[in-house]
Amino acid sequence: MTRVLVVDDEPQIVRALVINLKARKYEVDAAPDGASALQLAAARHPDVVVLDLGLPDMDGVEVIKGLRGWTRVPILVLSARHSSDEKVEALDAGADDYVTKPFGMDELLARLRAAIRRAEPTGADEDDVLVETGGFTVDLAAKKVNRAGKDVRLTPTEWHLLEVLVRNTGRLVGQKQLLQEVWGPSYGTETNYLRVYMAQLRRKLEADPSHPKHFITEPGMGYRFEK
Repeated sequence: MTRVLVVDDEPQIVRALVINLKARKYEVDAAPDGASALQLAAARHPDVVVLDLGLPDMDGVEVIKGLRGWTRVPILVLSARHSSDEKVEALDAGADDYVTKPFGMDELLARLRAAIRRAEPTGADEDDVLVETGGFTVDLAAKKVNRAGKDVRLTPTEWHLLEVLVRNTGRLVGQKQLLQEVWGPSYGTETNYLRVYMAQLRRKLEADPSHPKHFITEPGMGYRFEK
């Protein structure tokens, strides 16, 4: 059974989420603040975290960073903050998706399911290969990336984005296609997600992230992976 950790200090939101999640056969833990959330995550190992950014003891971004220090669990952010900069900050810290309050329960549950799907291992295809560049290797079958002899830790969303690009090596992948393949069919205009995650892949894998050789932007169109 899928375990969800809900982190929010608004009792009515927590109650609504717990009722709706349990009705759909999820196991649910709830935390009212960041410290409790980090403790519960370590003790209960949730499959997905639903996190409010406005917590009483620390900013939700700090909770994301704390979780990302040891786990790749999908993190779905809830927040009343609507500015693009704040969304980018949360995504940049390692969140997988961002839902602004007030939100529709159906939309939230759909995004939750999509986040869980992205984290699930996929069956190895017959054409799974080891892709080698001058600086790193991508093993599609083992879902591993190695750079300079060391494994590179990627979040599920970073991996999914990398996998789509690598499977289309040398070909332009449009922004809308990337969004829908990585985040789901209801996405298509959230190009800031792509900018954030491409920057993260470049930081982790490119020798010079500001002058990328492998993760190429085609302005206004999409992205291309080159070996």
